Amino acid sequence: MKPKQRIDSLRREIARHERLYYVESAPEIPDYDFDQLMKELERLEKEHPELDSPNSPTRRVGGAPVSGFPTVEHDPPMMSIENAYTIDELHEWDERVRRGLGVERVEYAADLKIDGVSMDLLYEKGELVRGATRGDGRRGDDVTANVRTIRALPLTIEEAPARLHIRGEVLIDKSSFVALNEEAEEAGKPPLANPRNAAAGAIRMKSSREVAAKRLSAWVYQLVRPEAHGIETQSEAVDFLANLGFPVNPARAVCSTMAQIEKFIAKWQEKRHKLDFEIDGIVIKVNRFDQQGELGSTSKAPRWAIAWKYPPEAVRTVVKDVVAQVGRTGTITPVAELEPVWVAGSTVSRSTLHNYEEVARKDVRIGDTVLVEKGGDVIPKVTGVVEELRPRGTKPIVPPDHCPVCGEPVHRFEGEVAIRCANQGCPAIIRESILHYASRKAMDIEGLGDERVVQLLDAGLLPDLTALYQLKNEQLISLERWGAKSAEKFLAEIEASKHRELSRLIYALGIRHVGERAARLLAERFGDLRSLMDASAADLVAISEIGPAIADSVTFYFSIPANRERVERLLALGLEPTHVKTATGDRLAGKSVVVTGTLQRFSRDEIHRLIEREGGKASSSVSGKTAWLVAGADAGSKLDKAKSLGVPVISEDEFLELVGGE
Repeated sequence: MKPKQRIDSLRREIARHERLYYVESAPEIPDYDFDQLMKELERLEKEHPELDSPNSPTRRVGGAPVSGFPTVEHDPPMMSIENAYTIDELHEWDERVRRGLGVERVEYAADLKIDGVSMDLLYEKGELVRGATRGDGRRGDDVTANVRTIRALPLTIEEAPARLHIRGEVLIDKSSFVALNEEAEEAGKPPLANPRNAAAGAIRMKSSREVAAKRLSAWVYQLVRPEAHGIETQSEAVDFLANLGFPVNPARAVCSTMAQIEKFIAKWQEKRHKLDFEIDGIVIKVNRFDQQGELGSTSKAPRWAIAWKYPPEAVRTVVKDVVAQVGRTGTITPVAELEPVWVAGSTVSRSTLHNYEEVARKDVRIGDTVLVEKGGDVIPKVTGVVEELRPRGTKPIVPPDHCPVCGEPVHRFEGEVAIRCANQGCPAIIRESILHYASRKAMDIEGLGDERVVQLLDAGLLPDLTALYQLKNEQLISLERWGAKSAEKFLAEIEASKHRELSRLIYALGIRHVGERAARLLAERFGDLRSLMDASAADLVAISEIGPAIADSVTFYFSIPANRERVERLLALGLEPTHVKTATGDRLAGKSVVVTGTLQRFSRDEIHRLIEREGGKASSSVSGKTAWLVAGADAGSKLDKAKSLGVPVISEDEFLELVGGE
């Protein structure tokens, strides 16, 4: 296949997998396979720079910072929508619409009002050529490079009209918002106020590489000049956009009565807290575009649309105490202990106050009545103090000058608002570090949860992380609630962790800013832990998606002698992290293999590594393109599907013979 044909094929395939993952939540391949496709495309584009494209998926990670944003004129202008806060206001609007059209009944399109940042998108000949912010409605900023980092949006569209002008919302979903705030807290930075503000700040960053790290997503909802596409209604327009591959609102309805609209509003007021994105109401539009045109607009807003806004869900409760909590990186976080109160779908009894500057700014005191909301409907947060209800004699909260756990002096690093305990021997830091090390996404040591870690710490058996690998059976069975079998099983889990993947170990070390994705990139680049330990910042930033913050954090971590000694002790105690860097064989080159059922000789991960070693793809789902299904005992629906599709089914032994054994 010629380079251009392969590059075009890879771009289409990657775009399809991005849509499956980011829009439909139905991935077909594991992350490793996706990464290999991206690596091949990066290599080919580097070898053939004449075939480069600004809309290549490789540009998703962003590029160099820009000095400013050009101005874009919006045609037509991006207008605001009027709000309704009561049912009476909604009925008054409906009466105005029916009166303006001279009809008794109007068909409406209703959907969820995403609390995001408005965005204007232009595609020409199937290529994204412009993404712009709303600005003042008439003029916005051209942020195309930043929009290209949003994986939910297609960069190219097959079978697209010559010109496609659409509008939508850029957002950060709730789970990503939680993760970003956790990272900010660990880095000693101020927390993000809410997902909308976070998205608004991210989309206008000067560095698209930094934007890519903000996990932006998007929904589209408006087709500009639908008559050019032969589309007559809003509901048809959304279906049209969905068929082109755009992410569209997952909950929408066509309503012919106000009673149906009220039912839709009530349904999502109840269910909105279960969504992974924030909504603040329901948007109702006249469905037919000819009727929209007949109604027209005022100077500020269209007459054919209105937004029903849900009331805020802030509630009052009392601060019982403010305690200092020490995290894995030593950050000391003030946490308010509250009188339990029901907020946005769950009972809240604790709320982080983020840092002591935030406590002082809000002047939160023990005994205060405070307002509590859920940031992004996820994180409980104290939004204010009801000062008129403050009891006499309350005192401002004073930041600790010593660690509340180990008693060592605290430190505040330059440029940070957080205060930290710098004593790596602090029991709280050791406890949190071990819990992180043993977590499922790290070394996956089953049975090493919070209660057991505290027990082992209190017994003096875990002075540091390396002591995990020196625990003895007789030490464990002498403890309360331990028996011979539980001790044996626990030690077997620890022994098994010695052979986890290299990326898991890198993540488990708890290096600031190094999450799962960064750990995989570092493992792929360096192949072993000692090479990573000796890497320079320049070596690190040369890796795609690894920026200066991660590079500085990694080099700083390994510049500390105690950290290097700890890693060397782990290796000396028998840790042999595994890593298959690239395919070394070609027996399965280009073949997709699915594994199901209970295997006898190898674990599922080990079989996957053998598939990848031989150039194959370890897929998670059976399709007509699957080359083989490796079926162990108790194989279920995947076996049935393979048989129905005529996919060859082989045993574990037959698979090992196929790949030349191990």
